[in-house]
Amino acid sequence: MAIAAATVIVPLGILFFISGLVVNFIQAVCFVLIRPLSKKTYRKINRVVAELLWLQLVWLVDWWAGVKINVFADNESFNLMGKEHALLLPNHRSDIDWLVGWVLAQRSGCLGSSIAVMKKSSKFLPVIGWSMWFSEYLFLERSWAKDENTIKAGLQRLRDYPQPFWLALFVEGTRFTQAKLVAAQEYATSQGLPIPRNVLIPRTKGFVSAVSHMRSFVPAIYDITVAIPKSSPSPTMLRLFKGQSSVDFTFKFCIIMKFRPSLKVHVHIKRCLMKELPEMDEAVAQWCKDLFVEKDKLLDKHRAEDTFSDQPLQDIGRPAKPLLVVCSWACIVGYGALKFLQRSSLLSSWRGIALSAFILAIVTFLMQILILFTQSERSTPAKVAAGKPRMTGRVQQQ
Repeated sequence: MAIAAATVIVPLGILFFISGLVVNFIQAVCFVLIRPLSKKTYRKINRVVAELLWLQLVWLVDWWAGVKINVFADNESFNLMGKEHALLLPNHRSDIDWLVGWVLAQRSGCLGSSIAVMKKSSKFLPVIGWSMWFSEYLFLERSWAKDENTIKAGLQRLRDYPQPFWLALFVEGTRFTQAKLVAAQEYATSQGLPIPRNVLIPRTKGFVSAVSHMRSFVPAIYDITVAIPKSSPSPTMLRLFKGQSSVDFTFKFCIIMKFRPSLKVHVHIKRCLMKELPEMDEAVAQWCKDLFVEKDKLLDKHRAEDTFSDQPLQDIGRPAKPLLVVCSWACIVGYGALKFLQRSSLLSSWRGIALSAFILAIVTFLMQILILFTQSERSTPAKVAAGKPRMTGRVQQQ
Protein backbone atom coordinates (compact mmCIF):
# COMPACT_ATOMS: atom_id res chain seq x y z
CA MET A 1 0.00 0.00 0.00
CA ALA A 2 1.58 3.29 -1.11
CA ILE A 3 2.26 5.95 1.51
CA ALA A 4 -0.02 8.49 -0.20
CA ALA A 5 -2.87 5.96 -0.27
CA ALA A 6 -2.22 4.97 3.36
CA THR A 7 -2.66 8.58 4.53
CA VAL A 8 -6.25 8.32 3.29
CA ILE A 9 -7.02 4.66 3.92
CA VAL A 10 -5.78 4.47 7.51
CA PRO A 11 -7.94 7.33 8.92
CA LEU A 12 -10.98 5.99 7.07
CA GLY A 13 -10.11 2.51 8.30
CA ILE A 14 -9.87 3.65 11.91
CA LEU A 15 -13.28 5.29 11.66
CA PHE A 16 -14.80 2.25 9.98
CA PHE A 17 -13.39 -0.35 12.38
CA ILE A 18 -14.08 1.56 15.59
CA SER A 19 -17.65 2.38 14.59
CA GLY A 20 -18.02 -1.14 13.21
CA LEU A 21 -17.01 -2.71 16.51
CA VAL A 22 -19.63 -0.57 18.22
CA VAL A 23 -22.20 -1.80 15.69
CA ASN A 24 -21.06 -5.42 16.18
CA PHE A 25 -21.38 -5.05 19.96
CA ILE A 26 -24.94 -3.73 19.67
CA GLN A 27 -25.80 -6.53 17.24
CA ALA A 28 -24.36 -9.14 19.61
CA VAL A 29 -26.30 -7.78 22.59
CA CYS A 30 -29.53 -7.76 20.59
CA PHE A 31 -28.82 -11.27 19.28
CA VAL A 32 -28.38 -12.64 22.81
CA LEU A 33 -31.08 -10.66 24.63
CA ILE A 34 -33.78 -9.82 22.07
CA ARG A 35 -33.70 -12.50 19.36
CA PRO A 36 -34.66 -15.39 21.70
CA LEU A 37 -37.75 -13.41 22.75
CA SER A 38 -38.77 -11.95 19.39
CA LYS A 39 -37.00 -12.62 16.11
CA LYS A 40 -39.19 -10.01 14.43
CA THR A 41 -38.13 -7.28 16.86
CA TYR A 42 -34.48 -8.32 16.56
CA ARG A 43 -34.63 -8.06 12.78
CA LYS A 44 -36.20 -4.62 12.91
CA ILE A 45 -33.53 -3.36 15.30
CA ASN A 46 -30.69 -5.03 13.43
CA ARG A 47 -31.92 -3.49 10.17
CA VAL A 48 -31.38 -0.01 11.61
CA VAL A 49 -28.11 -0.85 13.37
CA ALA A 50 -26.57 -2.56 10.34
CA GLU A 51 -27.35 0.49 8.22
CA LEU A 52 -25.13 2.58 10.50
CA LEU A 53 -22.22 0.49 9.22
CA TRP A 54 -23.28 -0.07 5.60
CA LEU A 55 -24.02 3.62 5.07
CA GLN A 56 -20.33 4.37 5.56
CA LEU A 57 -19.54 2.27 2.49
CA VAL A 58 -22.37 3.92 0.57
CA TRP A 59 -20.80 7.25 1.53
CA LEU A 60 -17.48 5.96 0.20
CA VAL A 61 -19.09 5.37 -3.20
CA ASP A 62 -21.33 8.44 -3.30
CA TRP A 63 -19.44 11.21 -1.57
CA TRP A 64 -15.79 10.28 -1.24
CA ALA A 65 -15.09 8.60 -4.59
CA GLY A 66 -17.97 10.31 -6.36
CA VAL A 67 -18.93 7.23 -8.38
CA LYS A 68 -21.80 7.97 -10.75
CA ILE A 69 -24.26 5.08 -10.97
CA ASN A 70 -26.69 5.31 -13.88
CA VAL A 71 -29.73 3.06 -13.49
CA PHE A 72 -31.69 1.99 -16.56
CA ALA A 73 -35.09 0.44 -15.75
CA ASP A 74 -38.73 0.76 -16.74
CA ASN A 75 -40.82 2.94 -14.44
CA GLU A 76 -42.89 0.09 -12.98
CA SER A 77 -39.86 -1.96 -11.98
CA PHE A 78 -38.05 1.07 -10.58
CA ASN A 79 -41.03 2.14 -8.48
CA LEU A 80 -41.44 -1.35 -7.00
CA MET A 81 -37.82 -1.60 -5.86
CA GLY A 82 -37.68 -1.80 -2.07
CA LYS A 83 -41.42 -2.39 -1.74
CA GLU A 84 -41.35 -6.18 -2.20
CA HIS A 85 -39.22 -9.22 -1.46
CA ALA A 86 -36.91 -9.88 -4.39
CA LEU A 87 -34.24 -12.29 -5.57
CA LEU A 88 -31.43 -10.44 -7.36
CA LEU A 89 -29.48 -12.06 -10.20
CA PRO A 90 -26.57 -9.74 -11.07
CA ASN A 91 -23.56 -10.46 -13.22
CA HIS A 92 -20.26 -10.17 -11.37
CA ARG A 93 -18.39 -7.68 -13.54
CA SER A 94 -16.27 -5.60 -11.16
CA ASP A 95 -14.72 -5.66 -7.69
CA ILE A 96 -17.41 -3.35 -6.29
CA ASP A 97 -20.60 -4.95 -7.67
CA TRP A 98 -21.69 -5.66 -4.10
CA LEU A 99 -21.27 -1.98 -3.21
CA VAL A 100 -23.29 -0.95 -6.24
CA GLY A 101 -26.01 -3.27 -4.96
CA TRP A 102 -25.85 -1.60 -1.54
CA VAL A 103 -26.20 1.84 -3.13
CA LEU A 104 -29.32 0.68 -5.00
CA ALA A 105 -30.67 -0.91 -1.82
CA GLN A 106 -30.10 2.31 0.11
CA ARG A 107 -31.96 4.32 -2.51
CA SER A 108 -34.81 1.79 -2.34
CA GLY A 109 -34.99 1.89 1.47
CA CYS A 110 -33.94 -1.70 2.16
CA LEU A 111 -30.20 -1.44 2.80
CA GLY A 112 -30.51 -2.93 6.29
CA SER A 113 -32.53 -5.87 4.96
CA SER A 114 -30.30 -6.68 2.01
CA ILE A 115 -28.83 -10.17 2.18
CA ALA A 116 -26.46 -12.08 -0.07
CA VAL A 117 -25.10 -15.54 -0.63
CA MET A 118 -21.39 -15.41 0.24
CA LYS A 119 -18.45 -17.75 0.47
CA LYS A 120 -17.87 -19.04 3.99
CA SER A 121 -14.58 -17.19 4.55
CA SER A 122 -16.41 -13.86 4.28
CA LYS A 123 -17.98 -14.17 7.73
CA PHE A 124 -14.54 -14.14 9.36
CA LEU A 125 -13.71 -10.67 8.01
CA PRO A 126 -13.46 -8.33 11.03
CA VAL A 127 -16.45 -6.02 11.46
CA ILE A 128 -17.99 -6.38 8.00
CA GLY A 129 -18.17 -10.19 8.02
CA TRP A 130 -19.40 -10.29 11.60
CA SER A 131 -22.15 -7.81 10.79
CA MET A 132 -23.18 -9.92 7.79
CA TRP A 133 -23.50 -12.94 10.07
CA PHE A 134 -25.77 -11.05 12.47
CA SER A 135 -27.79 -9.93 9.41
CA GLU A 136 -28.46 -13.53 8.33
CA TYR A 137 -26.32 -13.67 5.21
CA LEU A 138 -25.95 -17.16 3.75
CA PHE A 139 -22.38 -18.51 3.84
CA LEU A 140 -21.44 -21.41 1.58
CA GLU A 141 -18.44 -23.74 1.39
CA ARG A 142 -18.55 -24.19 -2.40
CA SER A 143 -19.47 -27.84 -2.00
CA TRP A 144 -23.03 -28.66 -2.99
CA ALA A 145 -23.17 -31.67 -0.66
CA LYS A 146 -22.60 -29.29 2.27
CA ASP A 147 -24.30 -26.19 0.90
CA GLU A 148 -27.66 -27.66 -0.12
CA ASN A 149 -28.98 -27.81 3.43
CA THR A 150 -27.43 -24.44 4.28
CA ILE A 151 -29.31 -22.78 1.44
CA LYS A 152 -32.56 -24.55 2.28
CA ALA A 153 -32.41 -23.59 5.97
CA GLY A 154 -31.35 -20.00 5.22
CA LEU A 155 -34.14 -19.45 2.72
CA GLN A 156 -36.75 -20.94 5.01
CA ARG A 157 -35.72 -18.45 7.70
CA LEU A 158 -36.57 -15.58 5.35
CA ARG A 159 -40.18 -16.68 5.00
CA ASP A 160 -41.29 -14.56 7.97
CA TYR A 161 -38.96 -11.61 7.37
CA PRO A 162 -40.90 -8.51 8.54
CA GLN A 163 -39.65 -5.97 5.96
CA PRO A 164 -39.07 -6.20 2.21
CA PHE A 165 -35.67 -7.84 1.67
CA TRP A 166 -33.31 -8.34 -1.24
CA LEU A 167 -31.36 -11.57 -1.61
CA ALA A 168 -28.44 -11.29 -4.05
CA LEU A 169 -27.21 -14.46 -5.73
CA PHE A 170 -24.13 -14.30 -7.97
CA VAL A 171 -24.77 -17.44 -10.00
CA GLU A 172 -21.56 -17.04 -12.03
CA GLY A 173 -19.83 -18.12 -8.82
CA THR A 174 -16.84 -15.79 -9.17
CA ARG A 175 -15.89 -12.39 -10.49
CA PHE A 176 -15.31 -11.84 -14.17
CA THR A 177 -11.76 -11.84 -15.51
CA GLN A 178 -10.39 -12.55 -18.96
CA ALA A 179 -8.74 -15.75 -17.75
CA LYS A 180 -12.03 -17.03 -16.34
CA LEU A 181 -13.83 -16.02 -19.53
CA VAL A 182 -11.41 -18.11 -21.61
CA ALA A 183 -12.04 -21.10 -19.33
CA ALA A 184 -15.82 -20.59 -19.66
CA GLN A 185 -15.55 -20.35 -23.44
CA GLU A 186 -13.55 -23.58 -23.62
CA TYR A 187 -16.14 -25.34 -21.49
CA ALA A 188 -19.00 -23.96 -23.59
CA THR A 189 -17.30 -25.16 -26.77
CA SER A 190 -16.80 -28.66 -25.35
CA GLN A 191 -20.44 -28.88 -24.25
CA GLY A 192 -22.04 -27.31 -27.33
CA LEU A 193 -23.34 -24.33 -25.33
CA PRO A 194 -23.61 -20.70 -26.48
CA ILE A 195 -20.12 -19.22 -26.17
CA PRO A 196 -20.12 -16.29 -23.72
CA ARG A 197 -18.30 -13.04 -24.47
CA ASN A 198 -19.09 -10.83 -21.46
CA VAL A 199 -20.33 -13.19 -18.72
CA LEU A 200 -19.41 -16.54 -17.23
CA ILE A 201 -21.58 -19.64 -17.42
CA PRO A 202 -24.07 -19.68 -14.50
CA ARG A 203 -24.06 -22.48 -11.96
CA THR A 204 -27.74 -23.17 -11.58
CA LYS A 205 -28.13 -25.52 -8.60
CA GLY A 206 -28.31 -22.69 -6.07
CA PHE A 207 -30.71 -20.71 -8.23
CA VAL A 208 -33.01 -23.72 -8.69
CA SER A 209 -32.98 -24.28 -4.92
CA ALA A 210 -33.70 -20.59 -4.27
CA VAL A 211 -36.67 -20.56 -6.65
CA SER A 212 -37.99 -23.80 -5.20
CA HIS A 213 -38.00 -22.46 -1.63
CA MET A 214 -38.87 -18.79 -2.31
CA ARG A 215 -41.51 -19.12 -4.99
CA SER A 216 -44.37 -18.92 -2.47
CA PHE A 217 -43.32 -15.69 -0.72
CA VAL A 218 -41.00 -13.80 -3.11
CA PRO A 219 -42.92 -12.21 -6.00
CA ALA A 220 -40.07 -11.03 -8.22
CA ILE A 221 -36.62 -11.67 -9.61
CA TYR A 222 -34.53 -8.63 -10.53
CA ASP A 223 -32.29 -9.35 -13.50
CA ILE A 224 -29.43 -6.91 -12.90
CA THR A 225 -26.71 -6.27 -15.46
CA VAL A 226 -23.70 -4.17 -14.48
CA ALA A 227 -21.44 -2.59 -17.11
CA ILE A 228 -18.51 -0.20 -16.99
CA PRO A 229 -18.54 2.59 -19.62
CA LYS A 230 -15.56 2.86 -21.93
CA SER A 231 -14.65 6.27 -20.51
CA SER A 232 -14.40 4.98 -16.95
CA PRO A 233 -11.54 3.04 -15.37
CA SER A 234 -12.50 -0.22 -13.71
CA PRO A 235 -13.75 0.63 -10.20
CA THR A 236 -11.85 -1.07 -7.39
CA MET A 237 -11.86 -0.69 -3.62
CA LEU A 238 -8.40 0.88 -3.74
CA ARG A 239 -9.60 3.51 -6.22
CA LEU A 240 -12.61 4.21 -4.01
CA PHE A 241 -10.51 4.71 -0.88
CA LYS A 242 -8.10 6.94 -2.77
CA GLY A 243 -11.09 8.96 -3.98
CA GLN A 244 -10.00 8.95 -7.60
CA SER A 245 -12.25 11.40 -9.38
CA SER A 246 -11.71 14.38 -11.62
CA VAL A 247 -11.43 16.62 -8.57
CA ASP A 248 -7.92 17.36 -7.41
CA PHE A 249 -7.08 15.56 -4.17
CA THR A 250 -6.35 18.82 -2.36
CA PHE A 251 -10.00 19.75 -2.71
CA LYS A 252 -11.32 16.32 -1.71
CA PHE A 253 -12.51 17.47 1.67
CA CYS A 254 -14.85 19.96 -0.01
CA ILE A 255 -17.07 17.00 -0.80
CA ILE A 256 -20.30 18.93 -0.87
CA MET A 257 -19.25 20.69 -4.08
CA LYS A 258 -20.57 19.43 -7.42
CA PHE A 259 -18.15 17.69 -9.72
CA ARG A 260 -18.11 15.22 -12.55
CA PRO A 261 -16.70 11.87 -11.38
CA SER A 262 -14.44 9.73 -13.53
CA LEU A 263 -15.66 6.44 -12.03
CA LYS A 264 -18.96 5.40 -13.59
CA VAL A 265 -21.14 2.32 -13.49
CA HIS A 266 -24.18 1.52 -15.64
CA VAL A 267 -26.86 -0.77 -14.20
CA HIS A 268 -29.68 -2.34 -16.21
CA ILE A 269 -32.62 -3.70 -14.20
CA LYS A 270 -35.40 -5.92 -15.49
CA ARG A 271 -38.13 -7.26 -13.21
CA CYS A 272 -39.30 -10.85 -13.79
CA LEU A 273 -42.29 -12.37 -12.04
CA MET A 274 -41.48 -15.45 -10.00
CA LYS A 275 -44.85 -17.00 -10.84
CA GLU A 276 -43.97 -16.99 -14.54
CA LEU A 277 -40.98 -19.27 -14.06
CA PRO A 278 -41.36 -22.95 -15.06
CA GLU A 279 -42.31 -25.51 -12.43
CA MET A 280 -39.75 -28.21 -13.23
CA ASP A 281 -36.22 -27.85 -11.85
CA GLU A 282 -34.59 -28.59 -15.20
CA ALA A 283 -36.66 -25.89 -16.87
CA VAL A 284 -35.80 -23.40 -14.11
CA ALA A 285 -32.10 -24.13 -14.64
CA GLN A 286 -32.50 -23.59 -18.37
CA TRP A 287 -34.35 -20.32 -17.70
CA CYS A 288 -31.31 -19.09 -15.75
CA LYS A 289 -28.93 -20.13 -18.54
CA ASP A 290 -31.09 -18.41 -21.13
CA LEU A 291 -31.17 -15.29 -18.96
CA PHE A 292 -27.38 -15.09 -19.05
CA VAL A 293 -27.33 -15.62 -22.80
CA GLU A 294 -29.60 -12.58 -23.10
CA LYS A 295 -27.49 -10.72 -20.56
CA ASP A 296 -24.44 -11.45 -22.72
CA LYS A 297 -26.20 -9.96 -25.77
CA LEU A 298 -27.22 -6.92 -23.73
CA LEU A 299 -23.58 -6.35 -22.76
CA ASP A 300 -22.59 -6.65 -26.41
CA LYS A 301 -25.05 -3.88 -27.18
CA HIS A 302 -23.72 -1.78 -24.30
CA ARG A 303 -20.19 -2.24 -25.57
CA ALA A 304 -21.26 -0.88 -28.96
CA GLU A 305 -23.44 2.00 -27.70
CA ASP A 306 -21.85 2.64 -24.26
CA THR A 307 -25.32 2.80 -22.72
CA PHE A 308 -28.42 0.70 -22.08
CA SER A 309 -30.68 2.45 -24.55
CA ASP A 310 -33.62 0.03 -24.29
CA GLN A 311 -34.70 1.36 -20.88
CA PRO A 312 -35.21 4.91 -19.53
CA LEU A 313 -32.52 6.41 -17.32
CA GLN A 314 -33.79 6.73 -13.74
CA ASP A 315 -32.64 9.41 -11.32
CA ILE A 316 -31.39 7.81 -8.08
CA GLY A 317 -29.87 11.04 -6.73
CA ARG A 318 -27.23 11.28 -4.03
CA PRO A 319 -28.95 11.54 -0.63
CA ALA A 320 -27.35 13.25 2.34
CA LYS A 321 -28.07 10.44 4.82
CA PRO A 322 -24.76 8.57 4.27
CA LEU A 323 -22.85 11.85 4.65
CA LEU A 324 -24.68 12.68 7.89
CA VAL A 325 -24.01 9.21 9.31
CA VAL A 326 -20.28 9.41 8.52
CA CYS A 327 -20.01 12.93 9.96
CA SER A 328 -21.81 11.77 13.11
CA TRP A 329 -19.51 8.76 13.49
CA ALA A 330 -16.47 10.99 12.91
CA CYS A 331 -17.58 13.37 15.67
CA ILE A 332 -18.34 10.55 18.11
CA VAL A 333 -15.15 8.61 17.42
CA GLY A 334 -13.02 11.77 17.33
CA TYR A 335 -14.42 13.06 20.62
CA GLY A 336 -14.00 9.67 22.27
CA ALA A 337 -10.43 9.35 21.02
CA LEU A 338 -9.57 12.85 22.24
CA LYS A 339 -10.95 12.17 25.74
CA PHE A 340 -9.18 8.84 25.86
CA LEU A 341 -5.84 10.41 24.94
CA GLN A 342 -6.32 13.19 27.52
CA ARG A 343 -7.04 10.74 30.32
CA SER A 344 -4.60 8.00 29.40
CA SER A 345 -1.61 10.11 28.36
CA LEU A 346 -1.00 7.40 25.81
CA LEU A 347 1.39 9.47 23.72
CA SER A 348 3.45 10.71 26.65
CA SER A 349 5.60 7.57 26.90
CA TRP A 350 7.51 5.37 24.50
CA ARG A 351 5.35 2.44 25.51
CA GLY A 352 2.20 4.36 24.64
CA ILE A 353 3.65 5.53 21.33
CA ALA A 354 4.62 1.94 20.50
CA LEU A 355 1.10 0.76 21.33
CA SER A 356 -0.41 3.47 19.13
CA ALA A 357 1.88 2.50 16.26
CA PHE A 358 0.89 -1.14 16.72
CA ILE A 359 -2.80 -0.25 16.55
CA LEU A 360 -2.25 1.76 13.36
CA ALA A 361 -0.35 -1.18 11.87
CA ILE A 362 -3.24 -3.51 12.71
CA VAL A 363 -5.75 -1.17 11.06
CA THR A 364 -3.53 -0.89 7.97
CA PHE A 365 -3.24 -4.68 7.81
CA LEU A 366 -7.00 -5.16 8.14
CA MET A 367 -7.72 -2.59 5.44
CA GLN A 368 -5.20 -4.34 3.19
CA ILE A 369 -7.06 -7.62 3.75
CA LEU A 370 -10.38 -5.96 2.89
CA ILE A 371 -8.98 -4.48 -0.32
CA LEU A 372 -7.30 -7.74 -1.39
CA PHE A 373 -10.47 -9.68 -0.60
CA THR A 374 -12.43 -7.65 -3.14
CA GLN A 375 -9.92 -7.94 -5.99
CA SER A 376 -11.13 -10.10 -8.84
CA GLU A 377 -7.61 -11.25 -9.66
CA ARG A 378 -7.41 -12.84 -6.23
CA SER A 379 -10.86 -14.42 -6.18
CA THR A 380 -11.11 -18.18 -6.38
CA PRO A 381 -11.49 -19.41 -9.96
CA ALA A 382 -14.72 -21.22 -10.72
CA LYS A 383 -13.85 -24.77 -11.64
CA VAL A 384 -16.24 -26.34 -14.07
CA ALA A 385 -16.54 -30.08 -14.35
CA ALA A 386 -18.02 -31.31 -17.57
CA GLY A 387 -21.69 -32.02 -17.10
CA LYS A 388 -21.53 -31.13 -13.41
CA PRO A 389 -21.70 -27.39 -13.01
CA ARG A 390 -21.74 -26.31 -9.43
CA MET A 391 -23.04 -23.10 -7.87
CA THR A 392 -21.22 -20.81 -5.56
CA GLY A 393 -22.58 -17.56 -4.27
CA ARG A 394 -21.09 -14.31 -3.10
CA VAL A 395 -21.56 -10.70 -2.12
CA GLN A 396 -20.33 -4.83 -2.31
CA GLN A 397 -21.07 -5.82 -1.77
CA GLN A 398 -19.68 -7.29 -1.97
